[in-house]
Amino acid sequence: MLSPARSRYRPRVGFIEVAHVSHVLPDGRVLLDDVSFRIGEGLTAALVGPNGAGKTTLLAMVAGDLEPQAGVITATGGLAVMRQFIGGPAASGTTVGDLLISVAPPRVRAAAGNLDDAELAMMDRDDEPAQLRYAHALSEYGEAGGYQAEVHWDECCVAAIGRPYEQVRWRAVNTLSGGQQKRLVLESLLRGAETTLLLDEPDNYLDVPGKRWLEDQLAATPKTVLLVSHDRELLSACARRIVTVEDRHAWVHGGGFATYAQARADRIDRLEELRRRWDEEHEKLNQLVRMYRQKASHNSDMASRLQAAVTRLAKFEEAGPPEVPPREQRIRVRLRGGRTGKRALVCEELAVAGTTRPFGTEIWFGDRIGVLGGNGSGKSSFLRLLAGEPLAHEGTARLGARVVPGMFAQTHARPDLDGRTPVEIVMTEHALLASEAMSALARYELQMCARQEFGTLSGGQQARLQILLLELGGATMLLLDEPTDNLDLPSADALQAGLEAYEGTVLAVTHDRWFAASFDRYLVFGSDGTVRESAEPVWD
Repeated sequence: MLSPARSRYRPRVGFIEVAHVSHVLPDGRVLLDDVSFRIGEGLTAALVGPNGAGKTTLLAMVAGDLEPQAGVITATGGLAVMRQFIGGPAASGTTVGDLLISVAPPRVRAAAGNLDDAELAMMDRDDEPAQLRYAHALSEYGEAGGYQAEVHWDECCVAAIGRPYEQVRWRAVNTLSGGQQKRLVLESLLRGAETTLLLDEPDNYLDVPGKRWLEDQLAATPKTVLLVSHDRELLSACARRIVTVEDRHAWVHGGGFATYAQARADRIDRLEELRRRWDEEHEKLNQLVRMYRQKASHNSDMASRLQAAVTRLAKFEEAGPPEVPPREQRIRVRLRGGRTGKRALVCEELAVAGTTRPFGTEIWFGDRIGVLGGNGSGKSSFLRLLAGEPLAHEGTARLGARVVPGMFAQTHARPDLDGRTPVEIVMTEHALLASEAMSALARYELQMCARQEFGTLSGGQQARLQILLLELGGATMLLLDEPTDNLDLPSADALQAGLEAYEGTVLAVTHDRWFAASFDRYLVFGSDGTVRESAEPVWD
């Protein structure tokens, strides 16, 4: 325990308090109803729940991106935020410097923006007013802590990319792998001065060494952290409190993830028992009212007792029933596939987009292949090449007879789906009637968001929609790039069950240690460009 003298020098960290927060979607559906919880100083807590339950919306409210429609949210300690989707192929024109500035403190962000504007003005017209504006912007940038921030960014770039900031600041973000982008932002937030962090899917796109690094960082950090993740090993390693959002409400498990499943089962049992008792008491009061009403019709002396019973019933109903136990998700994946030639894929002296040395492999119909390796080793490029994307390569990759590839995109960057709703996409892409499209969406628990635009869906909802499109498309070879990254546990279980029943060949890039264990064999992409086969998962 700290002595009083030493405690004066202990850095103060922040807290997050959510009090009676509610949110209604534009279609009138209640997403959050009277949600309350508190994350105390220096605690790492996980926010869990089904895809689409409102976790990202709640984080957006805590971050200040969205105003609560009811209730109050307090966050102290210089809040810093990692959003679910950062960088990625869609971030055309965005540089490494832009990415780091986007997660910098507000004053640094504003000063950097003013400095960029002043530099552009000088490039357009180098006169005295433009020079004065530039000089003022430089001074403002220094006063805001911009130069100290550049020292901080240099440390982050060296740690995440292996290059100093000045060498990579103008590099396009979309030339970094998803894992490199995440690692860079995490380095900045974990090393930064802010003592309260919001991390939305921070482990997505990280390779296994990166996930282990993150687990160690979160377990050791003195900061207050609220994170969303579906990685059970990461949650088990670092989460000391679990906040669950499901069926519009939130509840808190004060222990770690190891005891969470049992705690949730016990809670559901209690809610079911409370509801059973409430229903029994409600029926007893109704019977009492009916009895006195019948007696009062023959005996006026019973009128006062009838009124007392009616009043008692009204007060009981006004207090309302206990919370309804959460509805379990029922996701049904029906990946069918079809027979193909015995050899589904033959690679000979294949070198992909300058990332791998020449390698060869044969993949047979029905194989389940895990594609493993570090970020930037060429795994995603390999899948994209097989999907038909015209990537530079040497050697050959020949698909077998009747092999029809279907691709699941890691970053969910689907320009062809932007601005369209799930029901519209399913109807137009696969010539289904509206009722048929809604039935298919319901099997994936997507019926409630069927008329939302693709870009407004949660990461898990986008992932489930992509899997449904693969199902409807009739692919006989599935090329899955990190399919479980944004899936909640029931969705991941449903995907694995669907893959087990699938008649076809599966190649999946994954850093999900639980998911990887279900594959037959593995292609391991090394950091030195080699590609080798393994009978067991290899996490270098």
